[in-house]
Amino acid sequence: MGHLLSKEASSLSRDRRCGGKVPPRSRSCFLRGPCMLCFIVHSASQPSSEQPLPAGDPRLPPPPYAALTTAEQRAACRLLRLSPAAWEPRGRFQRLLLSGLLPSPVRGLLGEARPSGEAASEMVCKRKGAGLPACPPCKQPRCAAAAAAESEAACQCPAEAPLCALPAADSCAASSESAPARGNVGDGGGAEQPASPPSTPEEEEATGEKERSDEAGCEEPLDRPADCCREPLLDINQLPPSILLKIFSNLSLNERCLSASLVCKYWRDLCLDFQFWKQLDLSSRQQVTDELLEKIASRSQNITEINISDCRNISDTGVCILAIKCPGLLRYTAYRCKQLSDASIIAVASQCPLLQKVHVGNQDRLTDEGLKQLGSKCRELKDIHFGQCYKISDEGMIIIAKGCLKLQRIYMQENKLVTDQSVKAFAEHCPELQYVGFMGCSVTSKGVIHLTNLRNLSSLDLRHITELDNETVMEIVKRCKNLNSLNLCLNWIINDRCVEVIAKEGRNLKELYLVSCKITDYALIAIGRYSMTIETVDVGWCKEITDHGATQIAQSSKSLRYLGLMRCDQVNEATVEQLVQQYPHITFSTVLQDCKRTLERAYQMGWTPNMSTAS
Repeated sequence: MGHLLSKEASSLSRDRRCGGKVPPRSRSCFLRGPCMLCFIVHSASQPSSEQPLPAGDPRLPPPPYAALTTAEQRAACRLLRLSPAAWEPRGRFQRLLLSGLLPSPVRGLLGEARPSGEAASEMVCKRKGAGLPACPPCKQPRCAAAAAAESEAACQCPAEAPLCALPAADSCAASSESAPARGNVGDGGGAEQPASPPSTPEEEEATGEKERSDEAGCEEPLDRPADCCREPLLDINQLPPSILLKIFSNLSLNERCLSASLVCKYWRDLCLDFQFWKQLDLSSRQQVTDELLEKIASRSQNITEINISDCRNISDTGVCILAIKCPGLLRYTAYRCKQLSDASIIAVASQCPLLQKVHVGNQDRLTDEGLKQLGSKCRELKDIHFGQCYKISDEGMIIIAKGCLKLQRIYMQENKLVTDQSVKAFAEHCPELQYVGFMGCSVTSKGVIHLTNLRNLSSLDLRHITELDNETVMEIVKRCKNLNSLNLCLNWIINDRCVEVIAKEGRNLKELYLVSCKITDYALIAIGRYSMTIETVDVGWCKEITDHGATQIAQSSKSLRYLGLMRCDQVNEATVEQLVQQYPHITFSTVLQDCKRTLERAYQMGWTPNMSTAS
């Protein structure tokens, strides 16, 4: 039976015929000569000294693979990331076992025969032989000492891709040293080790617990995890276009046109998206001409906001083309464009009926003719700024007041032809006004008193109104309950009594500007005592303010956050330094304190002083 099943049966017969010496058989085998069963049953026995057969014998079956133990199988599966189904048994001895040809002692040692539907007991790794070219099996060395010398000369197989090493934890090393070594099986003979004695159930249970603990300790990351699971690098262009457009929306016009659009053609197309050309800020760009403005308007006809302030190379022709091609324009800003005339504002007013904001300050050529077109055709107008347009008079302002009933903000500065009639017209026809400014205009208390009709008034700028009295200011504060910002700078008539009434009646007032007013320490003491809402107070250039007033308002006010003391010559700088230390939540503004804050911000931004002595 041993000769029939032995892989070296022909070799033994050939040795006997030639009169050669027959090597002794292994004592651990109950059959004659080595066989497949010897390796399967006694896998831990001593290696046999049988002489290997030459490779390539067609009569021999393919070499079997040694069955892995439970711990080794789990470690290999975990290393190679294989499921248990990747290991399946196969072999000729299983067929013999199922067919009943083996004697009963052998079947008893091997265990009960499995049904035909179950897998055999020989474990073969599917992945190990996948994709490898066929080659003659390697000759195995007869002993461990000759393994190193014969390995390179004997093996003719193509180089195999090395597998990842098992985790080298201390617990794994200890378990591997205690485990019995298993030899490789080739065509020449079975590598046998001495069989370990049978263990009791208690020893098997202890061994299983030790293996589980060793496995828990061996779960370490691989030395090069990128070799086993390498993730593909992400490309920013794989993001959806909507996300890229959102990212590009945080860039300025220069960054989009001069940087991002030059990266690739895809980014250039994204930078030309229509949503980036809805709001254009072309201020202070002298390279912007009528031709360029026409190209921009032709490419993106849905411009809703444009700023051409300080663009001196744009004429009325360019603005007219812009207005014709962009009828949906909502906000138009053109500060200090002194070359523009009424023609530009008339074109914008006639071609853009949905206009809501017009800021054209400091345009010397603008007259009432342009304002008449705005008042008659732009009914949705909400925000106007005509500061330092010296040719504008009450005639144009009254037409705007009567035609633009939704007006919310109006600012005039140094318009000497604007008088109380304009103030009265806006107060009567524009009830939604929230911000009103008539700085330096020819306005008196007779016109300002009409502003008490504006219940939604929140910010009032009455700087440099020469004929403004204290009673008018106090009446406005009493009747305009929503007022939160009041600017009375450069009005020498404002005194301590007026400031006291403002502190008492201004329940929602947060900002109070009193630069160059005729006030003393009493005004500051009244603000700190009566006001619970004022956060900003500026009393710069008030010559009567002393250390006492600054100290009292800082001590008594619970809402104060800013106190302007610029050029208050009677306030000692040492007192201000002491207040800065005692009240860190309040910002004190003096010449020295502002210089310190400026230097501190410069240092934070990376500025370093030049210590060189060169002039």
